[in-house]
Amino acid sequence: MKRLHFWLIAAVLYVAFFSWYTSFEGPMREDEINKVLQRVEQNGRSEQSLEILEHFMRTDTGNDFIMVNLLDMNESPPELPATGPGADAMQLINHYMEHMYPAQFRRASHPVFFGRAVADAMDISGVEGANHWDQGALFRYRSRRDIIAIATNPAFDERHDYKMAALTKTIAFPVEPVLHPGDARIIVGLLVFSIFSLLDLFIYRPRSP
Repeated sequence: MKRLHFWLIAAVLYVAFFSWYTSFEGPMREDEINKVLQRVEQNGRSEQSLEILEHFMRTDTGNDFIMVNLLDMNESPPELPATGPGADAMQLINHYMEHMYPAQFRRASHPVFFGRAVADAMDISGVEGANHWDQGALFRYRSRRDIIAIATNPAFDERHDYKMAALTKTIAFPVEPVLHPGDARIIVGLLVFSIFSLLDLFIYRPRSP
């Protein structure tokens, strides 16, 4: 194989990943927004919830974002049909995520970080009842359009009650990165370059006579 073709393979692999991982559709269009609002209104969302959702869509930049999640697990969750009696909070969450994970990965969205709290909130002001959390998680979404597609899927509504039953309280809010050195496009780019550089040295290095 010619050296040029070898590096073309590396370029094609990275471009394919970059194209899948990046949204090129731009901000949500007016017709998309109105269609989502009509669908959500039929599900009986509160007026405040609709206003937040509409603002989220109308301020879309077309870029990816991180959903920040704080979770306080319910030590005695109710019995629900799919998980049965005696199921703990994590079993309910896992049942909920059975739909979320495949839906996320199909849209280049995935967990970025997950961890357990090691102490109560060490800096808090203006918020009551928010001093204790059990877990924190960050989820990357390719675009606001993608998370809306996931959230408006009927399978999401069917399992959302399991998430809420598993939690005593929760906060989830979106953050658009300003500085994100851990972006997978950077990491994968460096990884592909490193692997192909090593292969290049092994395959194309001058052979001693």
